[in-house]
Amino acid sequence: MAKRDESDEAYVVGLCSQVLGETALTQHTFDWLLGDPGTGGRRRKLFVDAYWPGHQLVVEYRELQHDRPVPHFDKPDRLTVSGVHRGEQRALYDARRDTEIPAHGLRLVVIRPGDLDADRRGRLRRNEEADLAALRTILARDSDEDRVTDAFRAWLLAQGWTPVAPADRWTDIEAVRGNERLICETKGRTSEKGIDADIAYGQLLRRMTSEGPGIRYALVVPTSSVKAVERVPAHIRRLLRIEVYEVTDDDQIRPLPA
Repeated sequence: MAKRDESDEAYVVGLCSQVLGETALTQHTFDWLLGDPGTGGRRRKLFVDAYWPGHQLVVEYRELQHDRPVPHFDKPDRLTVSGVHRGEQRALYDARRDTEIPAHGLRLVVIRPGDLDADRRGRLRRNEEADLAALRTILARDSDEDRVTDAFRAWLLAQGWTPVAPADRWTDIEAVRGNERLICETKGRTSEKGIDADIAYGQLLRRMTSEGPGIRYALVVPTSSVKAVERVPAHIRRLLRIEVYEVTDDDQIRPLPA
């Protein structure tokens, strides 16, 4: 265990956790991610390097042996249950992860030594400042709505909420804390702020299918959309149990006065 804790993989996962604001589940398995059948027909679960449930994110740190032959790791004279040597099986299982993880609704990010400060042998120099900057870029989502969603999810975790699989698959974020449940709609920067705000309120209204006292709703928007969402008066938002949160350009979360 000590050897793994000191590995480049553990170093990268630790930095990713800093960026994401959530501690990773390392060497995690899923019931649906399986290896090939062994001699008895049993299929073992495949590990992933790190999983962040709150972000629905899997990170694989793939060292040089994942991309080129390395006899020490490949054991070319020894066949695995897949009928190929270990290097070929590694490539087979990597491809399976690449396909199955997104197919099950999770985001997969693959990081390689060349993405960070590494020497020619693929060993990390552990330049933490440079590596953190690189990982922030690698882990960043493509759209501003993704940025807003990730920032708010990280804030929820810090506030003691636990993100859960939404009951409605169109819900952006659903989280629980004790007897409380929060159902959230997120929006990113847009040129049609008023229209998008009206659509977001309508989406939340359609999800108000329960009268449970512990259920609340949240509209989460960037700073540029705050005025648009405030067109619905605060007393109406209170009646509807809708809270509004602003996500600033530097990813700070500010609840709007109710």
